[in-house]
Amino acid sequence: MREVGGRKAGAASPCAACKLLRRRCAQDCIFAPHFPAEEPQKFANVHKVFGASNVSKLLQEIPMQHRGDAVSSLVYEANARVRDPIYGCVGAISSLQQQIEALQAQLALAQAEMVHLRMRQSAYLAHHLRRPATANIGSRSTTTGSSSSLSSPKPFFTLEGMAVDQTELDYPPMWSC
Repeated sequence: MREVGGRKAGAASPCAACKLLRRRCAQDCIFAPHFPAEEPQKFANVHKVFGASNVSKLLQEIPMQHRGDAVSSLVYEANARVRDPIYGCVGAISSLQQQIEALQAQLALAQAEMVHLRMRQSAYLAHHLRRPATANIGSRSTTTGSSSSLSSPKPFFTLEGMAVDQTELDYPPMWSC
């Protein structure tokens, strides 16, 4: 059998709209291509919110190539109205916008904190890198008599290729505040 309007020609099964409206589904039924019998809830919600007559008039006024998009929009809005009778999809959109704003505020705070930490780290590095290397020799234990520990310090942490001497911990670390 060949398909006509979303249904098999000669088939007695009406589309979801005609089934809900309890009428015979004609070959040129405007609902059949968009509301198949396998998806009865799709038309039920659209009918409940907009009414079959209004949907029929709307679909007749829309060019054939745009009817599928119109039906998708009607189904989306009808489902949203069933879930939230007052606001419908506007309520969902508003909720999503509030979530976006909250996430943007969190992102701005995280970025500001990163800038603050980078500035503290830069100040810490500038303070320790401009001091002469011999400034802390008196406070270090030199029991071995070897100067190799002074010439090659173990890195405390690195930032963008810069290393900080582990022995220079007299300045509070950046995360101690």
